[in-house]
Amino acid sequence: MGGTMDGTKQQRRGNTRQRIQDVALELFAEQGYEKTSLREIAERLDVTKAALYYHFKTKEEIIVSLFEDLTKPMAELIEWGREQPSTLDTKREIIRRYSAALAGAEPLFRFMQENQATVRELRIGDIFKDRMRGLRDILIDPGADLVDQVRSVSAMFTLHAGMFAMQDLEGDVEKKRAATLAVSLDLITQAHEHACRRT
Repeated sequence: MGGTMDGTKQQRRGNTRQRIQDVALELFAEQGYEKTSLREIAERLDVTKAALYYHFKTKEEIIVSLFEDLTKPMAELIEWGREQPSTLDTKREIIRRYSAALAGAEPLFRFMQENQATVRELRIGDIFKDRMRGLRDILIDPGADLVDQVRSVSAMFTLHAGMFAMQDLEGDVEKKRAATLAVSLDLITQAHEHACRRT
C-alpha cells in the first residue's frame, strides 16, 4: 500500500510540475518572459510562492525544464537515427517522428521564436542547435553535393516553417501539418535519390 501512496504522491507532484510549466508558458506568451514574475505564475496557479519554489526556484529553471521535457523525443530520435542504416526509409521515418515531436512541443517552439534573446542567454538555444546539427548529420548523405545538403536541411526547416508560417492560413491544422510533412518527405527523398545516383 505504501508503494501506491508514494506513486500517487509522485504523480501529483509530476502533474503540479507540468501545470507550473503550462501556466508559465501561457504567461510568457501573453506578456513576455521578462515581464512575468514567479509571483504572477503562483497567482495564476492559485498556489503560494513557497509551493512554486518547491518545484522551481527561478523562471529560468521552468524554461530549461520545459525545453528538456519537450525536446527529449528529439534527443531520442537522434540516438535512434545514429543506430540505423543510412537508408531512405530511415530518413523518412526521422522526418515523420520529428514532425510529431514538433507538434507536441509547439508552444515551446513559439516561445523560442518570440524570445530569441532570452533563449540565447539561457543557453537552451545552444542545446537546440546541437540537436539540429545531430539530425542534420543523420539526414545528409556523406557524398551529397551542396544542393542535396540544402534539400536535407530544408526538409527539417520546412517542418518548422509549417508550424509558424502556416498558422494564419485558412484550413484544418492537421491537414496543414500533413501537407508540410509531405513537402518535407519529398525534399528528403530527392536529396537521398540524387546522392545515390552520384555514388
